[in-house]
Amino acid sequence: MIVKRDKLTFWERLYLPAIIGGFKVTLRHFFNKKVTMQYPEEKWVVPPGYRGAPYLVKDQADRTKCVSCQLCEFVCPPKAIRITPPGPQGSPEVGNVEKAPKEFEINMLRCIFCGFCQEVCPEEAIFLMKDYSLTGTSRGEMIYNKEKLLSLGGVHQDKIQKWKHKAEEAKEQGVAP
Repeated sequence: MIVKRDKLTFWERLYLPAIIGGFKVTLRHFFNKKVTMQYPEEKWVVPPGYRGAPYLVKDQADRTKCVSCQLCEFVCPPKAIRITPPGPQGSPEVGNVEKAPKEFEINMLRCIFCGFCQEVCPEEAIFLMKDYSLTGTSRGEMIYNKEKLLSLGGVHQDKIQKWKHKAEEAKEQGVAP
């Protein structure tokens, strides 16, 4: 079967209308509002309720709030969290904390940012930060250890200081213990 084509007109053979149409589209986009964001100088405004990357936080005395209860590890759907308990018990740097984690790792490549770890944590040691730019040059860099998670999470200002020694409380109130 042979399909017959119509012959091109003079203007169609010049391709001038197509070139003019292309220039119209280009000029229309040239004068419109920009749509490209200059990242990292410009950043998105994160909406309320955004669930970002989970990080560990410290208390005001610069101690890890995590007591290695492992609830976050058990509730994590993709099994991205790995905790090795217990760390040193009863040492002066952890205060009255019963169990400090020996190792705490979150594999950010596996994490689905569901927020279950933050919801289940009884000590409020895990918080989801408004961070959406997680980068690394290898898979090993994307497995965050305890030190990296604590440095990124920072210090959480609690009104109730659960792990404070009785002597510290008396000293702040000006009463002899």
